[in-house]
Amino acid sequence: MKIGLLSDTHSKVGRSQRAINHLKAKGAEFLIHGGDIVKPEILDQLKESGLKYIAVYGNNDAKLVEFHGKYNLVQEPHYFTLAGTKCKLMHLPFYMNADAEVILFGHTHVFECDFKHRTLFLNPGEACARDEPFSSCAMLEITDTAFNVTQYVRPIGGELFEETHYTFERSKK
Repeated sequence: MKIGLLSDTHSKVGRSQRAINHLKAKGAEFLIHGGDIVKPEILDQLKESGLKYIAVYGNNDAKLVEFHGKYNLVQEPHYFTLAGTKCKLMHLPFYMNADAEVILFGHTHVFECDFKHRTLFLNPGEACARDEPFSSCAMLEITDTAFNVTQYVRPIGGELFEETHYTFERSKK
């Protein structure tokens, strides 16, 4: 299963739509937003993508509570199973213990892809391009034997996303 990941859109509606469109074009079957959505228009983009999705509240998303029933918004830490894999989703990296196979988070605005103690820790970076001169998102492909991660980076003003690939062998406990 291919899971498109984005985080920290911080009201950048155009950049979030480009990330969603790119992830869909690359075969995403599910979308996950790691928080700091800020604008309900970005929640509309997720909902209108035609894909199943989930989004976690970030530290800048308090005003989105009024839309809780309209969108698939969750509080952190949120545990769920996707492609037979136990996942944990949060915005703030406060719950970084390896109590799931995949730990997804945002907040730092920095791409992170680390595999330790049979757990994948993954932050897609910032889609908003606030701290860096590029917008970042990622794809997680879950197979029976591996976690395949692709980081996508699009320089501001650029049309194309550059790709970096990572593969981690899954070991059953």
